Amino acid sequence: MSIIETVDAEGSEAVSLHQRILSDISEKILSGAWPPGHRIPFEHELTAEYNCSRMTVNKALSQLAKAGLIERRRRSGSFVRRPQSQAAVLEIHDIRIEVEALGLAYRYQRLERLKRRSNAEDRTLLELAASGPVLALKGLHFAGQRPFAHEQRLINLAAVAEAGEEEFLDIAPGPWLIGRVPWSQAEHRIRAIAASDHIADVLDIEAGAPCLVVERRTWSAEHPVTHVRFIYPAESHTLVARFTPSQG
Repeated sequence: MSIIETVDAEGSEAVSLHQRILSDISEKILSGAWPPGHRIPFEHELTAEYNCSRMTVNKALSQLAKAGLIERRRRSGSFVRRPQSQAAVLEIHDIRIEVEALGLAYRYQRLERLKRRSNAEDRTLLELAASGPVLALKGLHFAGQRPFAHEQRLINLAAVAEAGEEEFLDIAPGPWLIGRVPWSQAEHRIRAIAASDHIADVLDIEAGAPCLVVERRTWSAEHPVTHVRFIYPAESHTLVARFTPSQG
């Protein structure tokens, strides 16, 4: 279905302006002139540019959002929507590769780093039998200028002692671990949450917006290595699993 459709309006001039706004904005997006994350002019700016009513502009932007070309954020305005990414459920993948597959620049920002003795929650998450040293990390993965995923990770330093000396400023902990510790078993847990005020602020989304949470634990032989929790804005991420019939 074309995003340019006839709408109810008073007079053919309003219809023509509506279609012109749709055509102009969609052409800029589809041509790449306005890349993912680009801010669309505010409604009052488009009203002045096209010399039309705010209602005509609002209808055009609503239709572009419905078509999946833009996303509208309360108080922030409208932005070119990022392509939806896909990640395999049964794989341990590098988020950098996932972001670059969308044609966007990748960047990782470390938010927190703390080396300490494990507490009761840490031992539950890592399935540790006794207290020991852990490294707690928080970080943010970017796709272009937009936050892509929030990462909260625990590393069992009894299994990966050298991680305690790594700052994780130039590289995310995921690919660093994959390059150094052969994992023998992994577990994924997937659920949906509503963004808390903190997560909404970090990911630049509305508080209460749906988010996808992927939690993963990995082991090397019988040793727990890491527990990580990724939080993605739900509208920009899809998980995919491919499998075959059981031969048992």
